[in-house]
Amino acid sequence: MIPKDILDKILRIDITTNRLVTDVFAGAYHSVFKGRGMEFDEVREYQHGDDIRSIDWNVTARTGFAHIKKYVEERELTVMIMVDASASVHFASTGQMKNKLAAEIAAVLAFAAIRNNDKVGLLMFTDEVELFIPPKKGKSHVLRVIREILYFKPKGKGTDIPKVLEYLTKVLRRRSTVFVISDFIDTNADYGPIRKSLRVANQHHDLIAITLTDPREVELPRGALVEVTDAESGQRMVIDTSNDRLCREFHEKAGSFLKSRSRLFETNGIDHIDISTDVPYRKALMSFFAQRRHRLAR
Repeated sequence: MIPKDILDKILRIDITTNRLVTDVFAGAYHSVFKGRGMEFDEVREYQHGDDIRSIDWNVTARTGFAHIKKYVEERELTVMIMVDASASVHFASTGQMKNKLAAEIAAVLAFAAIRNNDKVGLLMFTDEVELFIPPKKGKSHVLRVIREILYFKPKGKGTDIPKVLEYLTKVLRRRSTVFVISDFIDTNADYGPIRKSLRVANQHHDLIAITLTDPREVELPRGALVEVTDAESGQRMVIDTSNDRLCREFHEKAGSFLKSRSRLFETNGIDHIDISTDVPYRKALMSFFAQRRHRLAR
C-alpha cells in the first residue's frame, strides 16, 4: 500500500503540472515533437488544385473518375522518460531535491504527451536498469509513472549511463522521443563510453538530456567548515571554505565539469536543457521549446 504522504505528493504534482501543461506546454509540445511521417487516410475524388502525383490510378481506372490518395501526419509518438535514481540526485542545499524536481519535470512531459495522445514509458536507473515500464497511453498510466518516480527505492548508488542506454536501444525498437533526466555525474568519469552510447542512442531515437544541478555543486558557502560527501562513492572530506585557494579550485573544477557536460551533448548533436534546483524550471523548458521550434521552422 502506498503511504498517504506519497499519494498527497502525487495529487499535488498532478494539480501543479496539469495547470502548467494546459496553460503553457501543450501547444509547444505538439509543435516541436513530430510523428513518424505521413500515413494513408482515405481515397477521394480529384479536385481542382490537387497534386496529380497523388492520383490513385487503380481506383481511377476502376471508377472512371480521377481519385487521389489522401494522407495525414502520423502524430502518435512514443515518449520514454529515463530518470536517474542514483545517490547523487538525492541531494538539496536550497530549493528542491534533485530527485523531486526530476519527478515534477517528468510529470509535465508525461501530461503533455498524453494530451497529444502519445504513449509514455519510464526507465529508472542507477548503475543498472532498476525499473522499466513499457510505454502506454492514458492518465492512469501517467499517474503510475509519477508514483513510481516518487516511491521508488533504488538498490544501487552509482551511475552507468552507457549500460542503460544500451538496454534502451534493445527494448525500444520503434523510434521514440527519449528524455534523460540526470545530473550526469557518472562514477566512470571518463566521458568516452558515455559519448559513444549517447551518439548511438541518438541515431535510433530523438534524445534530449535534462541536466540537474544544485548551486552547492558549483559554489561553496564562504567562511565555514563544510563536510562534503560523494553520494555515490561514500567518500567524505572536510573543506575549510575560508581558504580562498581551495574554494577557487573547487569553483574551477565545477565549472570545468559543467562545460565538459555541455560539450558532451553539443558534439553529439543532442539537445539539452540545463536546470538548477534553485530556479523555476518553467523558463528553461519554455526556452528549449522556443529554440527547437525556431530550428525546425528554418
